[in-house]
Amino acid sequence: MAFRSRRNDGAYGYGPLPTGCSLGLLLLRLMLGIIMMAHGTQKLFGWFDGPGLDGTAKGFELFGYPAPKTMAVVAGLSETLGGLGLFLGFLTPLAAAAVLGTMINALGVTWEGGFLGPKGVEFTLLVAVSAAALALTGAGAYGVDRFVPGLRVPRLAVGVGAIALACVAGAVVLLIRD
Repeated sequence: MAFRSRRNDGAYGYGPLPTGCSLGLLLLRLMLGIIMMAHGTQKLFGWFDGPGLDGTAKGFELFGYPAPKTMAVVAGLSETLGGLGLFLGFLTPLAAAAVLGTMINALGVTWEGGFLGPKGVEFTLLVAVSAAALALTGAGAYGVDRFVPGLRVPRLAVGVGAIALACVAGAVVLLIRD
């Protein structure tokens, strides 16, 4: 008996994505998006009791980054716009890459604090892995990507490419620190 592939025009290439999966992706995107937008606006504008741009720049200077104010802007925009993209399910792999690249840097400068505890990296690691997962899965049925022809059906190569972009960008920024 031979197996033949059949054309199936479902949302994910193998039939429609089950509603529970799309709802799960929606919940993950919404929560991660809100968290990242809040963190980004703390850095950029000082909202939600954040340090603002000057305070964030001082932190980047302490961690040895060159051009700390520029780095603060880049981190704040990556978190804010990446979070917004995840929240909306818009350009999800790219939005996830922005979040993942920022989290790679956060992990790089805080890893010595241990895994758990007040200075632990467990939250940062959870955000990083969640962003990577969303880069691979796409937005699901309830995201704006559903209306973007190239992103309507998630492709493994796009997700892997987004993760690679985040890893390279994150590593380069970590390497230029003093």
